Amino acid sequence: MDAAFTEEQDEIRRTLRELLHKRCGPDDLRAAVRTPEGYDPGLWRQLAHQLGLPGLALPAAYGGVGCGPTELALACEETGRVLLPSPLLPTTALVAPLVLALGTEEQRAELLPALASGELTGALAVPGGQLSTALALTARNAGDWAGGGRAGGIQARECGGGGERGAAGEWRLYGEAAQVLGGHRAGLLLVAAHAGGYARSRTLLFVVRGDAPGVVRVRQTAMDETRALGVVQLRNVRASLLGAEDAEGAEGVGGVGGVGGLERALARAGAGAAAVLAAEAVGAAGAALERTVEYVKVREQFGRPIGSFQAVQHRLADLYVQVQAARSAACYAAWAVGGGAEGAEPGAPGLALAHALETLRAVAGEAVQLHGGIGFTWEHDAHLFFKRAACDELLFGPVHRLRAHAAETAGVFGDGATRAGVSA
Repeated sequence: MDAAFTEEQDEIRRTLRELLHKRCGPDDLRAAVRTPEGYDPGLWRQLAHQLGLPGLALPAAYGGVGCGPTELALACEETGRVLLPSPLLPTTALVAPLVLALGTEEQRAELLPALASGELTGALAVPGGQLSTALALTARNAGDWAGGGRAGGIQARECGGGGERGAAGEWRLYGEAAQVLGGHRAGLLLVAAHAGGYARSRTLLFVVRGDAPGVVRVRQTAMDETRALGVVQLRNVRASLLGAEDAEGAEGVGGVGGVGGLERALARAGAGAAAVLAAEAVGAAGAALERTVEYVKVREQFGRPIGSFQAVQHRLADLYVQVQAARSAACYAAWAVGGGAEGAEPGAPGLALAHALETLRAVAGEAVQLHGGIGFTWEHDAHLFFKRAACDELLFGPVHRLRAHAAETAGVFGDGATRAGVSA
């Protein structure tokens, strides 16, 4: 692995940092999270049109920039520094890779250019708070996480043909998914639903337009306002299958069998999302540490800056080492996801995410402590970093499960890579 960044990668980082420094200050951030979208639509359009951020990792054939996971991770490290509220993560790291991997050529041609341009935002709706399981981050993604044929979850029914039931080949969805990232405003929903009852039980992904009849969406109150979450209710909603199912219904592009393509695609998307999230957490941790270092230089106790005390210096030095280690792990994870080498560890993205989330939590906690009384106030920014750390771990963790599953995937405890369902 070559740890040096290219000139193009450095330019992406520099340009994005300059723009976000001008457009995403503390007051801008607080105003953006209180909009109906949960982010600044004007800034999102600027990021999309001027920098091509939503399509950074998409092929040029579908309107993307044609870069890879490393460039996307670098960009997300910069968005993490300012805790940017945006639909970037669900659109670019979750929905777009799944459409690219599973969609038919018609679906790709219709959806990917709109996603790449930022005109269409996406969200992945997984029922029961099982997002980390669906993405194979904390457990195997084979099983009944989409409903399992029981009441609850999201159920899919294929229409027979004509009449009120709908046209042949059309599907109807009903159920509910909570904690959907960006789900309250996304124009495109990829919905994981259980189909086939008990006889032909399987999980499928469906394409649903956000404004389709029967879709009811409500923004949830979340601890971290910079991560907008929504509840998505589907009331007999028309949907189309992502990809194409074969005659047997078990092994097509969208089908899930014993070695189903959907499971592998979700696991690959999960690995990419883990690398992006790790980079984002590293950016947030680095920014929180920089602010804390600057503050201890001016905060005085006993007639001298607290930064001159050796105990404080040691605490900050330990955090600096932890941040740099997390940054290295995140870069390696992005490189591995991009096919950097055949010998790259399969569990690298999960381990990188675990280390980055743990680092952000440690840095944010120390930032609150070293800022003293002001660090606990609502007006200061320290609590925003702490909430980002806590909520990301709730959504994609916990850390110990990320590490355990990464170890299983890497085969530390045996033939884990095959059992985890992520082998090629």
